[in-house]
Amino acid sequence: MYFFIPFIVLLIADQAVKHLIRTTMVEGQSIPVIENIFHITYIENPGAAFGILANQRVLFLILTAVIVGVMIYLYFSLRNKKSLTAISLGIVVSGAIGNFIDRFMQGTVTDFLDFRIWPIFNIADICICVGLALICYFVIIKGEDI
Repeated sequence: MYFFIPFIVLLIADQAVKHLIRTTMVEGQSIPVIENIFHITYIENPGAAFGILANQRVLFLILTAVIVGVMIYLYFSLRNKKSLTAISLGIVVSGAIGNFIDRFMQGTVTDFLDFRIWPIFNIADICICVGLALICYFVIIKGEDI
């Protein structure tokens, strides 16, 4: 449960917002929320973070499947499936699968969160980064078992 609730909620949120962006905006369109600080800017990213390795769709699909497999294995290996590590694994997997769905269905990842000082990203990217940071914290600092 502790893995699956954040996984399902965050995956649905990611896919719903991406669908909203794709159906209501034109690629390249930018809507200022806070002028020159935060915009909603619609782009399709053919690569990984920061657009690196653009157009390597098959590579990303394979890598994501392997990483998700490892994360699910780690979850089922946990002694305490009600731990904060379990929640963190669910967060990471939701982000990985969110971007996997984009790559599989359309060949690119929909990005839209634009803080003007950082490359444009999406909810799935946040889930991956925050989830991995939490896993590191709970395992390395707090000493939770995996």
